[in-house]
Amino acid sequence: MTKSELKIKAIENGTVIDHITANKALHILKILGLPDTETTNVTVAMNVTSAEIGKKDIVKIENRELDPEELNQIALIAPKATINIIRDFKPIRKNKIVLPEKITSILKCTNPKCITNYENEPIVPVFNVIENYPPVVRCHYCEKLIKTEDIEKQFE
Repeated sequence: MTKSELKIKAIENGTVIDHITANKALHILKILGLPDTETTNVTVAMNVTSAEIGKKDIVKIENRELDPEELNQIALIAPKATINIIRDFKPIRKNKIVLPEKITSILKCTNPKCITNYENEPIVPVFNVIENYPPVVRCHYCEKLIKTEDIEKQFE
């Protein structure tokens, strides 16, 4: 190892989120509620050089596997991310993140007149995915298009 290199410690069990869009790792941490008192180790690398996408972020979370709702939220922020499940220091599963056709209750509609934004209406927001990259979704109720910038603002 040369002086300009820094090794990141491998995790024994947990999840590695790789190929995160550069400068989005902090959004991912917020989505996952990290750091918290129960997670033993969270490692974040930002603006890492990548032959595949130029610059990327990486998040390693020890002793935690992500649930489908968390993966859907990550897909909205980092649609080209890969999820690696680690057991005994070895990747046992590697999947590209995939946006589902419908997204429920993760986002809020940006249309103030949408029925999902009325306080006295208990309606769960539902969005249909129109484009995967960059993510664009359409409200099921008012048909308002929500673009990537508006999606990202909801996770800041």
